Amino acid sequence: MGHARVLVVDDEEDVRDALKDGLTTCGHRVQSAADGPEALEKIRTSQFDIAIIDLKMPRMDGIELLKSMKSIDHNIDAVMLTAFATVGSAVSALKLGAFDYLTKPTRIEEINHVINNIMEKKSLREENTFLKKRLKEQRQFDTLVSISPKMREITEVVSRISTNDSPVFVEGESGTGKELVARAIHYNSRRAQKPFIPVNCGAIPHHLLESELFGHKKGSFTGAISDNLGLFRAADEGTLFLDEIGEMPGFLQVKLLRALQDQRIRPVGSAEPVATDVRIIAATNSDVDHALEQKILRKDLYYRLSVVHIKIPPLRERRGDIPILVHHFLKILNEKYDRNVKSVTADCMDLLTAYDWPGNVRELENVVERAFALHCEHELTPANLPPKLTEPRTRAAANPSSNTSLPTMEKMERDLIVKALHECGGNKGKAADMLGVGRKTIYRKIKKYDINI
Repeated sequence: MGHARVLVVDDEEDVRDALKDGLTTCGHRVQSAADGPEALEKIRTSQFDIAIIDLKMPRMDGIELLKSMKSIDHNIDAVMLTAFATVGSAVSALKLGAFDYLTKPTRIEEINHVINNIMEKKSLREENTFLKKRLKEQRQFDTLVSISPKMREITEVVSRISTNDSPVFVEGESGTGKELVARAIHYNSRRAQKPFIPVNCGAIPHHLLESELFGHKKGSFTGAISDNLGLFRAADEGTLFLDEIGEMPGFLQVKLLRALQDQRIRPVGSAEPVATDVRIIAATNSDVDHALEQKILRKDLYYRLSVVHIKIPPLRERRGDIPILVHHFLKILNEKYDRNVKSVTADCMDLLTAYDWPGNVRELENVVERAFALHCEHELTPANLPPKLTEPRTRAAANPSSNTSLPTMEKMERDLIVKALHECGGNKGKAADMLGVGRKTIYRKIKKYDINI
């Protein structure tokens, strides 16, 4: 059974020490508190699985502490200890959510047995949550499925690195799906049952970013009216996704590097380092070489973060994915808007495929959702698209690289079908499903383009 993070709360020092020593010997990570207020302070700044609470204490008894503790972190299980067991106090504690109720003196073996039972139940709950989360996240992971060779390589890398804890650096233009890749790594890893916390380093003022990441002690600066756990500790045993890492000020990049090397952080205003167990995935939409050359991003930090470097190609470099993504978004938006938009007209798909998509996949999704918001019926047509996609002059400006050497739409469509058939081992039905078209359509196109697979 997994070792627990335990808080022992008892006003008798010898009892606290005996429980702490005994449970530490059993392999648990144990802290102690002499009374309720001290216990609440520790719960606000650290994470615990279980609190072992003496019922009779000065300043705040065990029942009051249990109420306050659950309001801070309802996931902590409580075991009540007392030398004065009564039916009434037992019922009160259990009604408030205590897991068990033991009478002093209690043997370490007995308490350890209760702790193991709690951790087993927690494990079952987390496994259930994990399975539900995996199902929920599967839709997001599906958007990584692509007929583009570059995206297939990324999917393979994501699959391999999900089995370890190596730092990952994701590079890509805005809207290409950097956070989606980070989530796929997290939810296919051993950390999937723990938190995934995304942070946009450019969205938090520089003077607050340090305390947001590492936490702070009460009174450490103006406005610090209470202790703050910080995002590192909030993501304990999980994944912290640091988006736009180049927006982080230089002095903080140095502290982040130290935290990665030591696996410890130092909250603002504290002299004591705190151990952390967090996987870091960093990302940027800037050109990495330029950021390093201009010293926007520290080289030592970049080398520490980029154990695995993933570069996501922009959508304009994988136009063959546009039809698949469009049909993927149709499925999602049909559920969201309770609609039944089944298809995209050929001329509409031509316009979508010809556009350069400076906003990448995010912009494509917004264009499709715009059509739903404006009540397109049954199929997506050019009339449902914004002017920037339908006006020839605008399209030309959006695609300055276009010239007569580009392949025709028919050739692109034929190539797309050929790739899908190869991916599906020649199975026309699977290829149709992959492309989001009907089977009659795929047979008609195969005949039209004289495709032999």
